[in-house]
Amino acid sequence: METNIDEALLMSARVDENSQIPIISQILRIAVYDEFKAYETYTKIIEKFGLVQPFVNIKEAEAVHYAALIQLMQKYNVEVPINNWASKIEVPNTLIECCEMGVAGEINNIAMYNNLLSYANEADIKDVLFKLQAASFNNHLPAFRNCVIAHYNNGATNNNVTQENIMEKLGEYQVILDDIMSGNIDENSISKIFSKLNLSMVSGAVLGGAIIALLNTYNAKQENESKE
Repeated sequence: METNIDEALLMSARVDENSQIPIISQILRIAVYDEFKAYETYTKIIEKFGLVQPFVNIKEAEAVHYAALIQLMQKYNVEVPINNWASKIEVPNTLIECCEMGVAGEINNIAMYNNLLSYANEADIKDVLFKLQAASFNNHLPAFRNCVIAHYNNGATNNNVTQENIMEKLGEYQVILDDIMSGNIDENSISKIFSKLNLSMVSGAVLGGAIIALLNTYNAKQENESKE
């Protein structure tokens, strides 16, 4: 499998101020690499389960997203990273797990864009990043949430999750997202994730990635404030 020289940076989905790579390159490479990840993930889900929604529509949207970022990379002479996600992605065994993975993935994506936007200065880059973040917040995340809700509304439950508490847990996601989008995420908000979210609702590794993204956003905010 081909790898990128800055693979660790790309996987972190967070700007590294101590890196020798220019900030503008970090921002664009991290963003497009994450959009590649989403596109390849939804492609593999469709290959496994067929032309199912919301994955078909969101896959098409992800292609538009990374195309917009590549245009910026061409303008600013930033090399496009190798898309090596196809060999990394493992698709869950059920569609509901895929939708739950989508919820966590979009939370992760929204937090990533918050970090990138805190370092972006160029007006056109900020405009594209804002639009892509808004698409995740306003379109993709609600679509995956509706997928999860529909599953439990159809009477599907397990020993840990009921239709009643699935709504509560999805509501908790929204509270955390509101904090992220307003820039008000703090230690109390982060602790709520651990204390109130039902880890059985989303596969542990995926939800763990979302939690790490939220922690990174909080840490970046704290670091920026300490420098002011």
